[in-house]
Amino acid sequence: VLAAVSGYQSSMADSDQTKNNVLGQKMLTDANAEYLSANQMIVYDYQMYDGYYMAEDADKEAYYQASFSPELQASSAANAEDPFSESYYDAMQSAPQGMFDEADRLFDLAEKWNERGDALQLVLLISALGLALAAWATLLAPENRIRVLFGLCATVALVYSLFLYIQVPVIA
Repeated sequence: VLAAVSGYQSSMADSDQTKNNVLGQKMLTDANAEYLSANQMIVYDYQMYDGYYMAEDADKEAYYQASFSPELQASSAANAEDPFSESYYDAMQSAPQGMFDEADRLFDLAEKWNERGDALQLVLLISALGLALAAWATLLAPENRIRVLFGLCATVALVYSLFLYIQVPVIA
């Protein structure tokens, strides 16, 4: 029973590991796209700010200011001397950075599921070995000394596999 349970739980852990790894890959791809979009917007803001800085009348200045990203507008209002401050870059990169962090979290979770699956595979291996030893012992004649040895080894394997099963990491 322990071999069957640990085998089933191991396959479920591997499934969760794969699911979280795929979600992490998707999030990483989306984060890279958002990062590139944010960089494109920064370049656009620089172009609009150059136009604003070089504008010769109030109408052109207003046009360029209206074309600023919301982050540059907020940064300009907060710090007219240095609108491209660190807070501007933080605001522009906050969404992709959050996505990168989420991808890392998903990859960490996938690794935890992988460790759980590996531990359950070891339980399966030891319990299956013990089961095989018990089966071999039943095939031998009752007076055969190897039967006792196989039975003892099967018992040790069962106890050890139970010990390993108790130590399998739990994913919270």
